[in-house]
Amino acid sequence: MARRPATTKGFKRTSALLTGRIRTASESRGFAQSRLLTHWAEVVGADIAAIAHPVEVSYARGGMGATLTLLTTGAQAPMLEMQKEQLRTKVNSVYGYNAIARIRVTQTAPTGFAEGQVAFGQRKAAAPKEIDPSLKARAAETTAPVADEGLRAALERLGTNVLTKAKR
Repeated sequence: MARRPATTKGFKRTSALLTGRIRTASESRGFAQSRLLTHWAEVVGADIAAIAHPVEVSYARGGMGATLTLLTTGAQAPMLEMQKEQLRTKVNSVYGYNAIARIRVTQTAPTGFAEGQVAFGQRKAAAPKEIDPSLKARAAETTAPVADEGLRAALERLGTNVLTKAKR
């Protein structure tokens, strides 16, 4: 049977190049299984992943089980508190044994991966507010003498925004 020649020509997959770096970064925060971070939504479900993410795994001095710290917003913390045992079971299924003994929910400033991102998931864009047609007409009337069409449109938008804010 003839062997097929390699077609990668010395190239490697990105995942193969990043595996070591991801493992190093996750182990610095106590995550022995980086899968817990990379597949968080699959492990705990999309609804939990949308409101919380893991920050740290800390081990007690005696080595009797670890504590998983989850970051969430204030309004979601009571819901997570009620689901701690189910979350612990799902997380331990990744490890294959009872590695996580406790789950701690924190609402403090995020420390860990992706600092400064408290908002989980994407927010929906707010629907644009209706602008009073009389304000638009007033702004168009004020900017009518401007000859350059692009400048006139920009000044008209600016005027409409100024007049709308003044009305509030």
